[in-house]
Amino acid sequence: MTEVIKEFARIPATAVSDALNGLTNMEQSIKPLKRDTHTAGRAYTVKLRAADNKLVMKGIKEAQEGDILVIDAKGYMENASCGDFVIGVAKTMGLRGVVIDGAVRDMNGILDLDFPVFCKGTTAAASDKHGSGETGIPISCGSTVVRTGDIIVGDIDGVVVVPQEKAQDILDKSKEKIIKDEEREEKVLKSRESALEYINKQLS
Repeated sequence: MTEVIKEFARIPATAVSDALNGLTNMEQSIKPLKRDTHTAGRAYTVKLRAADNKLVMKGIKEAQEGDILVIDAKGYMENASCGDFVIGVAKTMGLRGVVIDGAVRDMNGILDLDFPVFCKGTTAAASDKHGSGETGIPISCGSTVVRTGDIIVGDIDGVVVVPQEKAQDILDKSKEKIIKDEEREEKVLKSRESALEYINKQLS
């Protein structure tokens, strides 16, 4: 699985999405904080009660090095699920990213960490720390089911979930898609005439 994840880390989310027919894309409102972000890793899941983020630390502790923490905060935007300190802990523990169906805070501090974070936006308000929620269970993040062990691929175009049992098949299909796209570009973009020929063919 490690080699598969390494290969996914070199593949754009768009190709993975196409290989999955767009069925496991997270909502487009979940975006990277940095434009040049690209990451891939095994999901470790956290389910939170709105405005309570204590279990984020539990998830970070339980996740394996190289995992991506995926947090179901139910899209709640008034209180942050993570700030720069918590994201810094995730980075220090060797995670490859954090995906949140909710908000973060301390934006400048997170950007300085140069660590992949995907979320719906920012807020100034902290969360409580009562400890409600669960870790390592199937969750919904961005209207998409995520299980611990699934593969997450995320970049500027969005976040895609690869079911773990389909990982190799989806990887192969993603590579095939990239090859086809490159061949099309080479054929069509070489001249105005070839581009026009392609347009006419598509419109016929």
